[in-house]
Amino acid sequence: MAPSQNEKPVDSADQKVIIFDTTLRDGEQSPGASMNLEEKLEIARALELLGVDVIEAGFPIASPGDFAAVQAVAKASKRARICGLARSLTKDIDAAAKAVAPAGERGRVHVFLATSAIHRQFKLNKAKDQIVKQAREAVAYARSLCADIEFSPEDASRTEPEFLAEVVQAVIEAGARTVNIPDTVGYAYPDDFAHLIDYLNAHVPNIRDAVISVHCHNDLGLAVANSLAAVRAGARQVECTINGLGERAGNCALEEVVMAMRVRKDQFGHLFTDINAEHLYRTSRLVQSVTGLPLQRNKAVVGDNAFAHESGIHQHGVIKNPETYEIMTPQSVGVPTNNMVLGKHSGRAALVGRMQGLGFEMNDEQVDRFFDAFKELADRKKEIYDGDLIALYEAVVRGRTLSQWRMVYLQSSAGTSAVATATVTLEKDGEHITDAATGHGPVDAVINCIDRICGVESKVEDYRLRAVSHGRDAQGEVSLRVRFLGDKGGKSAIGGKGLSTDIIEASASAYLDAVNRLAFEQERIDYRS
Repeated sequence: MAPSQNEKPVDSADQKVIIFDTTLRDGEQSPGASMNLEEKLEIARALELLGVDVIEAGFPIASPGDFAAVQAVAKASKRARICGLARSLTKDIDAAAKAVAPAGERGRVHVFLATSAIHRQFKLNKAKDQIVKQAREAVAYARSLCADIEFSPEDASRTEPEFLAEVVQAVIEAGARTVNIPDTVGYAYPDDFAHLIDYLNAHVPNIRDAVISVHCHNDLGLAVANSLAAVRAGARQVECTINGLGERAGNCALEEVVMAMRVRKDQFGHLFTDINAEHLYRTSRLVQSVTGLPLQRNKAVVGDNAFAHESGIHQHGVIKNPETYEIMTPQSVGVPTNNMVLGKHSGRAALVGRMQGLGFEMNDEQVDRFFDAFKELADRKKEIYDGDLIALYEAVVRGRTLSQWRMVYLQSSAGTSAVATATVTLEKDGEHITDAATGHGPVDAVINCIDRICGVESKVEDYRLRAVSHGRDAQGEVSLRVRFLGDKGGKSAIGGKGLSTDIIEASASAYLDAVNRLAFEQERIDYRS
């Protein structure tokens, strides 16, 4: 059976693989995944509980909001190193160093500069010697402001190996303690990427003075494979995100690389991470809820189907011995068992105790709100499962803070021979606005009604509904992606999520969530302007 915890050898400094999470920076660059300050702090707290070593909290120079978020995470952090990204420019480095300063000795500035031939020619218009000079000077300047400096030669996997080695040697000489080798466009192949790490180990004289890191994108579906190949070749930091979020096809998925190392110890010897794997599922669900980006059911490690067995042969084997078809247990990554635990007659103490058992802590005010919501849910559902509780916690305690518009009233009607209609009342700045609309079905009617009230026009590009627990009265969780049109629309689709035992209400909540996220994103754009 898969071990619940990797064994740590004595004197294991070179055996630890540092987990560098960039969910708050590269993950947020995933289309529609923008987060506000409170949501970033919520995720940062979860990442520390998970055991992440380094949290890349953002790109401070990008906007005042991004600077404030990195600074806030640095102030709130207790254990992890807090990192801010910067181009090889003085103004970027100044902003990053100032933003991570509240973390003290745990602050890190991550400087990057493109090195590949295509970037040198078409983006930077600079010769090799100019690249080396700028990289060296940027790292030296950053080192004068912050003790912990990381450098990334952007598009390293497409850079000539001999030139990459020259750059790496120069930045280590200038004071970089970590050198990251990014597969920026997801071009690398595991064997080739491992050979590149081998090449640097063999051709950079001072390579032992820095930690080799890797940052792999998933354009060919190889981000995790490339990262693991690099670790076996000597890399000792992996840059990744929860659920593999990130630009385009995303990044290396934290949960996958951690569990691959843990389950396949025969491939990684005494290498280990400090990740508390039993918090993986909870953290995955939190990030999914915050970003509004749905997770595919067959996602490795944390997907709904990761431990589901439908085949009779598989079911029989698992009943006899889980190891027949499971290489890790659901409990090892914190997947709830969905056993019925509570009902409408359950008390506050039982509820709080069960939530603590699931790994969720609440203060008195949060308990009051959660208990009220639980009682309301219990009136609608006879049996409440762990999945219901987790979803309710995400909606009520963590909640959405992007609430320019709030749903007050909803009524819809539809039938095989009737035109679907909806009446909705929304609140904004204390004012109630009511309108009605028709549609091709009740969900379409509700969306049309919200569009009329909020003054937006949209196209729903993706709509997904799933039950978070068992039974005919299970709560439905709706995830959707919306592309807003006209002057208020942006370049990217925006995600939204809603939860209710009534799927029309869940759909309305998810769509309104997307509308509020549009308003938040517009405020950020206006602020940057």
